[in-house]
Amino acid sequence: MATRPGPLTEWPWQWMGSFKYLVLAPAALHTAHRVVTKGWGDMSLAYAAMLPALLLRMIHNQIWISLSRHQTARRKHIIVDRGLEFDQVDRESSWDDQIIFNGLFFYLAYAAVPNVSRMPVWRTDGAIITALLHIGPVEFLYYWFHRALHHHFLYSRYHSHHHASIVTEPITSVIHPFAEHVVYFLLFSIPMMTPIFMGCGSVLAVVLYITYIDFMNNMGHCNFELVPKRVFHVFPALKYLMYTPSFHSLHHTQFRTNYSLFMPFYDYIYNTMDNSTDELYERALKGTEETPDLVHLTHMTNLRSTYHLRVGIASIASRPSESPVWYMWMIWPVAWLSMVLAWVYGSSAFVVENHTLKKFKMQTWAIPRYNFHYGLIWERESINGLIEKAILDADGRGVRVLSLGLLNQAKQLNGGGELFTKKYPKLRVRLVDGSGLATAVVLKSIPLDTKQVFLCGSSSKVAHATATALCERGVQVIMNQKKEYDMLKLRVPESSTGYLKFSSDEIPQVKVIWKQGSEPQMEVIWIGDIIDDKQQRRAPSGTIFIPTSQFPLKKTRKDCTYLGSPAMKIPETMQNVHTCENWLPRRVMSAWRIAAIIHAQEGWNMHECGDDMMDIEKVWSAAIRHGFIPLSKA
Repeated sequence: MATRPGPLTEWPWQWMGSFKYLVLAPAALHTAHRVVTKGWGDMSLAYAAMLPALLLRMIHNQIWISLSRHQTARRKHIIVDRGLEFDQVDRESSWDDQIIFNGLFFYLAYAAVPNVSRMPVWRTDGAIITALLHIGPVEFLYYWFHRALHHHFLYSRYHSHHHASIVTEPITSVIHPFAEHVVYFLLFSIPMMTPIFMGCGSVLAVVLYITYIDFMNNMGHCNFELVPKRVFHVFPALKYLMYTPSFHSLHHTQFRTNYSLFMPFYDYIYNTMDNSTDELYERALKGTEETPDLVHLTHMTNLRSTYHLRVGIASIASRPSESPVWYMWMIWPVAWLSMVLAWVYGSSAFVVENHTLKKFKMQTWAIPRYNFHYGLIWERESINGLIEKAILDADGRGVRVLSLGLLNQAKQLNGGGELFTKKYPKLRVRLVDGSGLATAVVLKSIPLDTKQVFLCGSSSKVAHATATALCERGVQVIMNQKKEYDMLKLRVPESSTGYLKFSSDEIPQVKVIWKQGSEPQMEVIWIGDIIDDKQQRRAPSGTIFIPTSQFPLKKTRKDCTYLGSPAMKIPETMQNVHTCENWLPRRVMSAWRIAAIIHAQEGWNMHECGDDMMDIEKVWSAAIRHGFIPLSKA
């Protein structure tokens, strides 16, 4: 929103929220009626091209979003080295408004202008007129309109909304108040409508011109330099006819320079070219290889997680992965295709995102595999090969710590990472599974006055460490699986084994807690890696379920309390956080991942993988000291 919003700031359908596409319903119904009554043969080429053109624009924009986010995560050619935050992602989530608006205009133009329905596929003379009108009137009028928008009266009421994004993304290009966008569209209509009124317009010329506008808009706001220098060496005059991402980035950081639309010659003519334009272009194009202090190695979980990656759909990635998305059913085919391509061609981990915590730099890499791949025995060797390749790459680049996220640390896969430390005993990069801090978070979520918990069939490192710590605290831990009980009894100190109890009952005994001035309340605490629906249904009413796994429990009971997977709120000083980690809320990070950050910041020199675990209280105290906040206090 602008600083002082003026008239016609909001889009007319803003109140409709996710149902805004219904404004296209009359046009869609009209099309369906024509097809039913007159058949496809009566439909003109221009009319038939409208819907595909709108869909192609959305796909085109999404490709730029994914490309930009991938490149800025790598950071080599980044222009503005500042972080994005959730408020910008939310503000720019309505980037499709302008496509809806254009779609309405195209249908109205078809109905009102007879020449539109008679347009052929191509007319060279009309395409030349379109190009000349853009180079001349459009670029000139836009330049002066843009300068007018930077007058304090218009800037505070309209254009400040666009400039709220100093670090631009491709979709920043179309984030404007409604009134401002109407002016832009009228301006861009000149090269499209003039040839049509002259009788020399064509469908392909209109589509190509809109594609040109989208391409240049997206490129100019992508925040990484990609235009090769040799292009300007071969065609020197091109520097006056085509801007670069670094050129327009200066407009967003300096505000009073580089006003041109796509062709910078008016900035040269009117002396508004920023003096540092060429220097910034050279520096960004040359780029620098950056070595992160920490790499978090994760993987995709399910098909939906394809879109939840930072390089996926921005609005989906900015919310917990379980948040409902009404159009998800429409994009399932793309998710399936992405999964197949990742499986067949994914030969190495790829950079997903980067964060900074003061001067501490972090990257997230993703293994191109999904949850179900980790359950396939014949895939284990391939997955371990991908993990090993990522570890050696990080080690060669001088990364200090690499954390094994999700199933990359599965015991049955690689012994919780121990496979790699034994194979490469001279690794400089420290491997961390984060089990120490995860155990601490689980322990801190259990009330201090708890006398009894039920460990529900769990064999993970965190579950066993939690049970051991509870026994040492004097809390009775009940298990109903004999094999797991026998394994855990060997780990519990002899002085505490009396607190570990085996019960053949499927449901543990209920501990009744009397609270002063109230009725007796049943408070039973269940902990475990996986507590399935059948087990949950057998739990007493009021049970508190606490997961010891990185994956959340499926909630099947409304009369019970479910805690999330072990996690903490991140410090405000952590920047460039604008996506959610899987199912976790905004600015919340899993304990396993945080543990690696603490490991690197503290400079600890041990691996935390296999059977090795950091001291629970030590890593908890360090996490609090570095600004991470328990969710109970957030």
